[in-house]
Amino acid sequence: MIIPAVLFLVTCFLAYVNGANDNFKGVATLFGSGTTDYRRAIWWATLTTFSGSVCSIFLAETLVRSFSGKGLVPDALTASPTFLLAVAAGAGLTVMLATLTGFPVSTTHSLTGALVGSGLLAVGAGVDFANLGSSFFLPLLFSPVISLLLGAIFYRLVQALEARSEVDESRCICIGEVEYATEYATDSLQPALALNRVALPDVSVDTVANCAVHYRGGTLAIKTQRALDLSHFISAGSVCFARGLNDTPKIVALLLVVRALGLRWAMISVALGMAVGGLLSARRVAETMSRKITPLTRTQGLTANLVTAALVIFASRMGMPVSTTHVSCGSLFGIGLITKQANTRVVSEILMSWLITLPVAMILGGAAYYILSFG
Repeated sequence: MIIPAVLFLVTCFLAYVNGANDNFKGVATLFGSGTTDYRRAIWWATLTTFSGSVCSIFLAETLVRSFSGKGLVPDALTASPTFLLAVAAGAGLTVMLATLTGFPVSTTHSLTGALVGSGLLAVGAGVDFANLGSSFFLPLLFSPVISLLLGAIFYRLVQALEARSEVDESRCICIGEVEYATEYATDSLQPALALNRVALPDVSVDTVANCAVHYRGGTLAIKTQRALDLSHFISAGSVCFARGLNDTPKIVALLLVVRALGLRWAMISVALGMAVGGLLSARRVAETMSRKITPLTRTQGLTANLVTAALVIFASRMGMPVSTTHVSCGSLFGIGLITKQANTRVVSEILMSWLITLPVAMILGGAAYYILSFG
């Protein structure tokens, strides 16, 4: 009875760190483009992710079976609470480390690595590597490449559509202050000069984004973008919904052996854990996703969200374990390549964090299984 209870708690911990690392990814474009502030963005992410989690009860049974380990390791092992506890612990610790350092990593990758690490220690050659490659690695490998290409292609189409319809960025009157440096003498006997900062009023015409970056004070926009902003909110919500639909069953799969809980209550428990994790601990990953990969306009954010939501929802219905992290970052990378504003240093750091996620999760999952079984 103790092991199933601990398994439930550790799985809820995994759901918490999943929410902390993943919940904000769907609304990162809202925050990064200045469409809304952090607080509204995270609440919108929480509500829409929770909705996706609830719908996964009815729409994502294939993913539940995949991440219970069936087909990857012998069936007898997938019914072992000790094995599933080791998987949950390995994946949870991996995602927690990434969240604390602000890197957007894949919970799917972490679970896969922990399954393999625990499985290797438990049954060695009994791990089905052929199934691992076709059912797990290929979707994880190709999903960010596909999203990058689609993000770049769709943004090119959006640019062409804007040009044909003569739609341009809204201009605004920026009213604020600009600081100037002036010189003054520090001593009458020693005419050394120092700099003094003086703030003077300034008015200019520029884009809303540039006004917000370079000036202090209010910004008075001539044109409103309510329709675009509403579409942007809906697209961000659809990404979060898709993430809840895709990620919840993967975590719930670890609780199948806790028969007293039931599938629906397991789904609800995981959904609540993800919601609380996002609300309390998402800030560091939010800054990386929103502001460090590439500067975003509202149109770019909307394009990235539509690509991400479409791919993740399609993958969920097909039972393919893609990573929302990889798909959402891939679409942002693609747009950044088109605009030539992608932060290559941050992109390379994120890619490196993806490469080490799998081996780290394997090591932690294997270590957890060793401690639980032989410690």
